[in-house]
Amino acid sequence: MHLRTGTFGFVAASLMAMEAAGSIDQSRFPAPRPTSRLEQRAPDPSPATVQAPTPDRTSPSQAALLAEAPARSLIPAARPAGLAQPRNASLAQWLRGFRNRALAQGIQVRVFDRAFAGIELDQDILNRESNQPEFSRPIWAYLDSAVSESRIRNGQAMLRQHRRVLDEIEARYGVEREIVVAVWGMESAYGSLRGRTRIIPALTTLAISSRRADFYEDQLIGALRILQAGDVDERHLVGSWAGAMGHTQFIPTSYLSYAVDFRGDGHRDIWSDDPTDSLASTAAYLQRHGWTRGQPWGVEVQIPSGLNPRLANTRRSVCEWTALGVRAQRGASLPRTGEATLMFPAGSRGPAFLAFQNFRVIKRYNNADAYAIAIGHLADRFRGGGDFVGAWPRDDRPLSRSEREELQRHLQRSGHYAGTIDGRVGSGTLEAVRDWQSANGLPPDGYVSMALLSRMRR
Repeated sequence: MHLRTGTFGFVAASLMAMEAAGSIDQSRFPAPRPTSRLEQRAPDPSPATVQAPTPDRTSPSQAALLAEAPARSLIPAARPAGLAQPRNASLAQWLRGFRNRALAQGIQVRVFDRAFAGIELDQDILNRESNQPEFSRPIWAYLDSAVSESRIRNGQAMLRQHRRVLDEIEARYGVEREIVVAVWGMESAYGSLRGRTRIIPALTTLAISSRRADFYEDQLIGALRILQAGDVDERHLVGSWAGAMGHTQFIPTSYLSYAVDFRGDGHRDIWSDDPTDSLASTAAYLQRHGWTRGQPWGVEVQIPSGLNPRLANTRRSVCEWTALGVRAQRGASLPRTGEATLMFPAGSRGPAFLAFQNFRVIKRYNNADAYAIAIGHLADRFRGGGDFVGAWPRDDRPLSRSEREELQRHLQRSGHYAGTIDGRVGSGTLEAVRDWQSANGLPPDGYVSMALLSRMRR
């Protein structure tokens, strides 16, 4: 997924009640075809990141549906290359400079001027970006929401309802339908939470004042290219407050690089009620990043008692892992070939997995282990698979930023860490944690938790 993302608006209250009851009818989200077609441009070749949903506003009738989506997206977006505009920069001053930059990149004058006519900044969007929760959710809480019984049931219903188009998509792109529908369910609760914030004003606000202004300006250029290509008009170019759009939440640069016109009607339509282009675009995205049909995303495994925990996060062939005594948990099986990475997403006390190439492909959609595990596990549950065998350490919790800084100071004082005290748990901090654990008689799995910090405080 890490950085802020953001997203999501709502549909009619009747839809909310239906989702809470465990079924989803077709969304009534109003997004008709654009009334005119502008000049077509080639897709932006820049790399893409796909965003995930977070609601715009919450009413009591919508609370049940929101419980179906993780409360906080884990999607990481690239850091900007340069400095953000100062927060007190005037809209008019910024707009003059940005207009020149946009026109220099091929945006037509009429497209730019129409998109920015009467533009105003939205302070509420800045508040959303800056007021982020201090604590992240533990992976088990995330998975409880992401792979809930109602999400499984609704996904199975979507697989039946859209069977024919999913047949075609799977045949063309070689990505299993369960994975595609799992992304759909995670990103927008099967199209019910696509967002209705107008993208141009939202991205303009963030491009002027966000600490990631350069990233949002790139997305704004992308949004203008979408308008210029004629896939949608200004009124229907809507999505999350952070710029993610459609059933499977593409940001503009991702849309330009990966969205497809599956029906061949001249539009890559991810905004309307029909999810066909969105589902096909998701499959195309995964295919482009190396999806292997028939390979598992991962397999839950049993770890022999004598296995060195430092083998966590290392990649070996299935044959090597088998020789080391790693076995699939009951009800699962390991493929005979391929390479896999041993994972302990909640430390040595929680479930262990061998993650394959398709796991890394899912992370290209959202670069977070928890997200990729959720997508893979949700797809498995659609097929009738069971829950994980291993138990999560639910008595533990993630650390706040100040607690992570405290942990780094403990590591520094003990001679295991020479980096910056910044509360960011990167590779240097994780290696220091493993060293500290090993020196103190703990399994060196590198898992950062409240239990670990409490041990350091003794």
